[in-house]
Order: sequence, then C-alpha cells, then structure tokens
Amino acid sequence: MTPGGESRAPDSSGSLNVDGHWQLSAHVSLRDEQFGALAYHHRNRRLVFVTSRALVDLVTHLDEFASAREAIAALIDPAQQPRYTRALSSLARAGVIDEC
Repeated sequence: MTPGGESRAPDSSGSLNVDGHWQLSAHVSLRDEQFGALAYHHRNRRLVFVTSRALVDLVTHLDEFASAREAIAALIDPAQQPRYTRALSSLARAGVIDEC
C-alpha cells in the first residue's frame, strides 16, 4: 500500500512487480470453495474467483516471502510459474492483493 493507503496495481503494461513484497489485501475476505476460493473486496464490493487451490495457497502466503518472485518459486511448479504470475497480476488489478 502507498502511504495514503491506496494499493499499488501492476504497472501500465499490466505486469506485476514480481520483485515487490505483496500480501492479501486487508479489505479482502477469502471463502474456500471446491475450485479454490471466492475473494470478496469489502470496499469495492467486487467478487473475484480464485480459480485453484494452488493460487489460494500462493495468495495467502505471499506476505511470508520478500517478493512475489520468491513466493512463486517456492510454491509453484516451474512449468506453471508464468501462469501464476499472470494470475497474480490479475488479482492485483482487482485489489485482491496489495504491494506492501
């Protein structure tokens, strides 16, 4: 989050700052589902589908790593890492995750 409390979204190219430290937004609740989870943003009332258990695990553990790159490397199979980087970019644009 920025000093003013606003979350930082991916840059203008839509790319996630994978070297940044990210966390699940304090304004988001996750509800477990068979497919993954539903993420509800309490401020903008947006509902987002988190489409796999691996992505839910990644999102909930992001804050334990110094960067999104480290979290992805530790938690995601190397062949799937580009897919999960794109998924995190999408979740950042939706306000589900914030850069610390």
